[in-house]
Amino acid sequence: MKQMKTLFVAIALMLGISGYVNAQNSKIAHIATQELLESLPKYQNAKADVDKLTASYDAEIKSLSAELQRTMEQYGREAETKTDEENLKRQNEVESMRQNIVNYRRNAFSDLQKKEEDLYKPIYEEVRETIQKVARGKGYQYVLDSTTGTGLLLADGYDLMPDVKKALGI
Repeated sequence: MKQMKTLFVAIALMLGISGYVNAQNSKIAHIATQELLESLPKYQNAKADVDKLTASYDAEIKSLSAELQRTMEQYGREAETKTDEENLKRQNEVESMRQNIVNYRRNAFSDLQKKEEDLYKPIYEEVRETIQKVARGKGYQYVLDSTTGTGLLLADGYDLMPDVKKALGI
């Protein structure tokens, strides 16, 4: 029984040491993916399209809100000269306008998310695949994202940025 314990301890130590040695041989590189994305013309064009669509939705929401505000002010001024039935009808109209604005805002947000996904997803995928291809070609097992705020505090390893930019043609 004591020999079995000794054997298990010896095997565990061997596995631990070999795992440690393998970890020491791992090659690690880093790349600032956000900086890379922002340097891509495709990404800049997609961002401009999203910004334009966002501005369009914002302008429409502001217009609808201004119309609602004018209607509320008008109905407020005229409320004393109208019957209770007319005021109730106007109140329902104002509530309907508010609900239309809420629905428009919700639909605009949903459309904007879908547009962002449609435009950005192929770019992200191309960048990911290129990083992976370049890293494998250079013999790196791991690539860390060194973009500020991603949790990587020190990046002394190999920077893949120049190689990936070259592979992407920028």
